[in-house]
Amino acid sequence: MNRTLLKTLGTAILIFGVPVIHAASEKPSVSTPVTDLKYIPTGVKDASGLELQVAPAYGDLAHGAHGTFVKMPAGFVSVPHTHTEDYYAVVVSGVGSNEKVGAADVPLPVGSYWFQKGGEPHVTKCISPNECIFFLSQPGKFDYVPVAKK
Repeated sequence: MNRTLLKTLGTAILIFGVPVIHAASEKPSVSTPVTDLKYIPTGVKDASGLELQVAPAYGDLAHGAHGTFVKMPAGFVSVPHTHTEDYYAVVVSGVGSNEKVGAADVPLPVGSYWFQKGGEPHVTKCISPNECIFFLSQPGKFDYVPVAKK
């Protein structure tokens, strides 16, 4: 290879492909059994009064980056809403659905995941006969902003 090509590839790797090396965390390693998760109410309810609960895994969902378990009662259907930040979710139990407003449900059984773009109106549901548990990972604080009806 000529030097120009090597230099160009080297620059591209530096800009786009070098993994970030982090120092070891000051925090201790943690293993938490599911029975030790502490769920708390969120105040987020659907039209029938069913309420979401959350259990923190890491971070602080009210103030910044976090990983959080979300417990959604069977039959829960959110109002159309948005979140300021993008997030990823994994289905831990039950069957959920997370779709743009008006779209047909795509069943997401255990092991499925979705990505939700911040600012995009959507509806999240627990469509299984038993409660759903999702694990969310979000780079910023969690918020729940109902979309105004037109």
